[in-house]
Formats: sequence, structure tokens, C-alpha cells
Amino acid sequence: MEFYPKHSWLITGATGYIGSMLVKKLNNETPDADITVIVRSRAKAEAMLPRGIRILEADLTDTGAVSRIDGRFDYVVHCACVTKSREMVTRPTETVKSIVNATQNVLDLAVRNHAKSAVYVSSMEVYGDMRCPDGRRCGEDEAGAGRVDILSARSCYPLAKRMAENICCSFYVEYGLPVKIARLAQTFGKGVLPGEGRVFAQFAECAAHGRDIVLHTEGKSVGNYCEIEDALEGILTVLHKGKPGEAYNIVNEACTMRIREVAGFVAERIAGGEISVRFDIPEDDRFGYAPDTGLMMSGEKLKGLGWEPHKGLEEMFRDMLNSRA
Repeated sequence: MEFYPKHSWLITGATGYIGSMLVKKLNNETPDADITVIVRSRAKAEAMLPRGIRILEADLTDTGAVSRIDGRFDYVVHCACVTKSREMVTRPTETVKSIVNATQNVLDLAVRNHAKSAVYVSSMEVYGDMRCPDGRRCGEDEAGAGRVDILSARSCYPLAKRMAENICCSFYVEYGLPVKIARLAQTFGKGVLPGEGRVFAQFAECAAHGRDIVLHTEGKSVGNYCEIEDALEGILTVLHKGKPGEAYNIVNEACTMRIREVAGFVAERIAGGEISVRFDIPEDDRFGYAPDTGLMMSGEKLKGLGWEPHKGLEEMFRDMLNSRA
């Protein structure tokens, strides 16, 4: 992806996986780029990000604090978000605030800076429960959405993400802000951060240490995946070539399978058949997993902009394990 080194960048969520990897990519490939990040912890950012990055410490939900941020930002990529399911269940009101209020404040900042382009990093969870008929893929036009249980605390995440996407659309319509939406599939590969608790990381840890994979659900939910470098190229493609006010799936369609199939894949291909898959399903929702979904994301719209994924599921797991070694 070609972009211009003298342009200035604002990245939020730069101590998270997607944000930190994006900062490192920009820093490596455009060493003259002017990169600013907004984080909650300066110390954490200084410890994990390249030197020379401008680090601003602020709570993105604090409208006053964000309004006092100055600087020139040509490109804005808003990655900051809660990612832990347990936190979504135990702190749902804070989750909504961190998504909706922060998005409003970041886009206000982008409008004040007359940003040339902005991307909101969203999630496949906005689709909700979509059953794709006859094996066909859903979301080819990124416009449809399935059922989300409004009266479930765990729904704070997909519902807030939907609202944040609508805020993006509203900012484009009302203020002309050229903001686009990148809906990420489950993304991993090299550089996954320590303490990552999502199932792909749990499966990889089991393979690395010779432990059986224990599923706490039936594993029926369909998983959609994309390798980290492919995902970053997708985000930049959306930033530079996407249409304002529109959403784009970032997914490797070849990596679509049920969670229990991924577990079996890791046990056989990554662990060489040395471990097994077992089930231990609690009666309550103590782990906070999202409800089962049959969503099979389509990447055709983004491919229409010239993007293509290159790495498959086995490479993603091996890259993650190798970078942790």
C-alpha cells in the first residue's frame, strides 16, 4: 500500500494489538511519517512502541480532554476498543461508553483537523446472528444485519459497535468527514500481545505446551479469520480507496470454519496430533462468549479495491507461536 510519508497520522488504541501493529508498520515503512497516538498509559506505550512516536495520554471518553488535543492529523485510524469478553459481561456500561463516546470524540477531533481520511475499526460482531443459506456468504454488500439480543449484557459490544458505525455515517452526512468503516474478522498472527485470552490464543497455548484443548461451548459458532499483516493492508486500503460512509469486511474467506473445527485443526496440524479436543460446558455464561453465529463474511467488496489476503490459518498460528518463542 502506497501512502505519503510527510502526512501526519493519529492512531488510537495504540497499545492494543491492531493499533500497535499498525503503528509499527507505518513507522517501518514510512520512517518520515509524523505519527501521534492517544493512549491511556504513556508508560505502557513507551515500553512497546518505536521511539520517535508522539504519545498523548488521554481518556477518549472524556470530551473535554479530547477537545484540548492539538496537532495536524491528515489520517485518523480509530482502533481503541474493549476486546475481552469477560469485561463486556462484567462492565457493560463502561464498554458502551468506551465505544460510543470515544468514537464521537475522535471523529469530532478529525473534523476539527480537516482529516483527509479516517477509518473506524469495527467488528464482525455487528452482524449478529446471521445464518447464511445454502453455504452462501453473508454481508456481500455490508448492509445487512442479523438478530442481537437487546436484553443481554453481552450485547453491549455488538450494539455499541453498530451505534459507532452509525455515528461514522452521520459524521460523513452532516460534516462531510471522509470516514470509512473496516469490519475486522478475528485477526491474529505475529506479535499477538501477552495476556491475549481469545480462543485462538488459548488454542495456540495448548499446542505449545502439549495440553488438550478444552472447549467451554459446543463450538458451533462459525469463525471468520484474517492474518494481521493482511488485515493491516486491508485497513490502509479502506483508508485510501474506500468510499466515505461505507463499511468493508476484512476477512480471508479461505479461513472460515466452526470453532470446534479450528480446535481440531490446531490439535492435528499445529500440535501434530499430540493433543485432543475435549468439552467442559458450564451451565452459566461465566466466560462471556458471544452467542453462536452462522455468519460467513464476504471479502468481495474490499477485493474490489485491489486488496487480497495472502496467509492462511496454519501460517497465522505458526507465526503467532514463533513470535512468542
